[in-house]
Amino acid sequence: MLIIAGLGNPGPRYAGNRHNIGFMAADAIADRWRFGPERARFQSLARDGEVETAKGPVRVILLKPQTFMNESGRAIGEAMRFFKLTSADVIVFYDEIDLAPGRFRMKTGGGAAGHNGIRSTISQIGPDFRRARMGVGHPGQKELVHGHVLSDFHKVEQGWVADLCRACADALPFACAGEDERYQAEVMRLAPAEKFSPRQTGRDPLS
Repeated sequence: MLIIAGLGNPGPRYAGNRHNIGFMAADAIADRWRFGPERARFQSLARDGEVETAKGPVRVILLKPQTFMNESGRAIGEAMRFFKLTSADVIVFYDEIDLAPGRFRMKTGGGAAGHNGIRSTISQIGPDFRRARMGVGHPGQKELVHGHVLSDFHKVEQGWVADLCRACADALPFACAGEDERYQAEVMRLAPAEKFSPRQTGRDPLS
């Protein structure tokens, strides 16, 4: 069994924000794998389902914490303790400013790197959960980060956002089987994005 949490802020005001790409990925996963209806549970909108893998079906509890980003860990921790799972059984999807838009990386453990939702999750369940990092780019200056992540994706960005979320859903059997490196590779195969510096405003690839 796994807990998959997509991070974001609740309500229509934030729905299109870069900070809410974790919610967008969670919705794509639920639709792709035909999870049950949303219900209020674990301070979240929760959905229950199964993902078929080469090793057999894996039960997944999918969470969109409704505690606002800075308290996301409270919801995740509550669910983890209820099901008597460990942090290794938790995958968190979230926006990553240190990855170029459309890039995707899996990582286990580490610090929060300034992300308040990850900081909250670490405080509740420790650092050793699995992180699905979805690149949204960096505005170039530290003081602009807050406004950047709380602004909506531009219309021209919505194509790659949809492609990335769909790839995260389609490739999910690899993650559910514990094959994070293969999952990362498959997501990037399904939704290729050129490698740029996250701080570049242009589209010149890194050499």
